Amino acid sequence: MKKTLLTTALAAALSFAGLASAAEKLVVAATPVPHAEILELIKPTLAKEGVDLQIKVFTDYVQPNVQVDQKRLDANYFQTLPYLQNFNEGKGTHLETVIGVHVEPFGGYSKKVKTLAELKEGATVAIPNEGSNSGRALLLLQKAGLITLKDPKNALATPKDIAENPKKLKFRELESAMLPRVLDQVDLDMINTNYALEAGLNPAKDALVIEGSDSPYVNFLVARPDNKNSEAMQKLAKALTSPEVKAFIAEKYKGAVLPAF
Repeated sequence: MKKTLLTTALAAALSFAGLASAAEKLVVAATPVPHAEILELIKPTLAKEGVDLQIKVFTDYVQPNVQVDQKRLDANYFQTLPYLQNFNEGKGTHLETVIGVHVEPFGGYSKKVKTLAELKEGATVAIPNEGSNSGRALLLLQKAGLITLKDPKNALATPKDIAENPKKLKFRELESAMLPRVLDQVDLDMINTNYALEAGLNPAKDALVIEGSDSPYVNFLVARPDNKNSEAMQKLAKALTSPEVKAFIAEKYKGAVLPAF
């Protein structure tokens, strides 16, 4: 009897160990705020479902896509669809969206003026130098009445595509991650919300101009065609769009980040 009990206990222990070791690892790239914070929130939930979520934090928008394409990472969570489409076209990659999670309303900030009307002729405006983010900034400036684009709907516009610039604004194009660092040096700084939050800015209060809740720039979980439909990836997608995440976004970011589900 003792031998039977011992054998049963040993078998159970080995079975449990086998289940623990069978947890599928998912390595996901994310920018620090809010993406990595949201992933950290759901990590325990996924662990219970047999998914070992490992988060790799990046501060740029290029390497997360490069490394997923090269199969050094499984997925990433930081970008909008226009950015992804532009990246795929420019780099020859074939990454795909898995699910949309949230919107970060893009905004313009200043330490030199309190309203856009105070911008003087020849004022310097810093904008992202990446295609879709550049276009996003310029479309917002157009909506605010500061410029007019040759094609008013050009999501990939650059300063060369400006048709009318009544205040003769001067544009300084920088990598998105660098924009918060020049806030003191320019008159208006067009910053992605994740970088604004990292810099201690409150988009809901500090932005002089900001996208509305109808912004089409949803942030997506992105993967490759060969793994986007895997069981582990779908568990991650479900966790990212759970009531738990929706409540977390509302409580922590207070309007600076909005659920897209």
